[in-house]
Amino acid sequence: MSPVEAVMRRELRSYFATPVAYVFLVIFLVLAGILTFYAGDFYERGQADLQPFFVMHPWLYLILVPAITMRMWAEEAKGGTLELLLTLPMTLWQAMLGKFLAAWLFIGLALALTFPIWITVNYLGSPDNGVILAGYLGSWLMAGTFIAIGACLSAVTSSQVVAFVLTALVCVLLMLVGQPQVLDFMQGALPSRLINGVAHLSMLQHFEAIARGVLDVRDVLYFLLSMIGWLIAGVLLLDLNRTR
Repeated sequence: MSPVEAVMRRELRSYFATPVAYVFLVIFLVLAGILTFYAGDFYERGQADLQPFFVMHPWLYLILVPAITMRMWAEEAKGGTLELLLTLPMTLWQAMLGKFLAAWLFIGLALALTFPIWITVNYLGSPDNGVILAGYLGSWLMAGTFIAIGACLSAVTSSQVVAFVLTALVCVLLMLVGQPQVLDFMQGALPSRLINGVAHLSMLQHFEAIARGVLDVRDVLYFLLSMIGWLIAGVLLLDLNRTR
């Protein structure tokens, strides 16, 4: 068994060793259903698709994903097990990747458990299931970016509350940065080329394109490169803490 797989298995077991994982799954599924069928005006729209379902995902992740990642490294540092983990025959990158994959697989499980909503929309109409699959892929990629951000910022502090707040703050900034209101506010203060560059940093912009069924390589690369970038930053922060 590779070190990455060992860490991933350890983290997955820790999720289900306490009620936290089950509480998260229940909250996610209940909120996803309520927001889709009621807040999302699913029936009033008269369209057989899951756009109201996917539109709510960024805001669900904004609260629920930081709650998962806040303990990723902060708990290790506070409990004194971080030093022990770093003495094991594995690299920091392997430890970070194992923890990240465990959380990403857990979110994937939460998404898979929403299949009754997919079945419901197929029962009520004839949706484009290719678009729905793209939406699921985009949602999972976005969740991976949220997790990578949380994994990085959890390495900054030993306080889970601080890790939660920092992760939520950075994620909401990356979601809102491409909104028209924010871009209009920057007009005149920044060059138009820089504003266009800032707009491309928006997670919502890339996610919404995939959720509409437009599977552009640039959008997929945005999420993959974001994950890699934040994970590398997290490893560098851990290495800095270790050298101290």
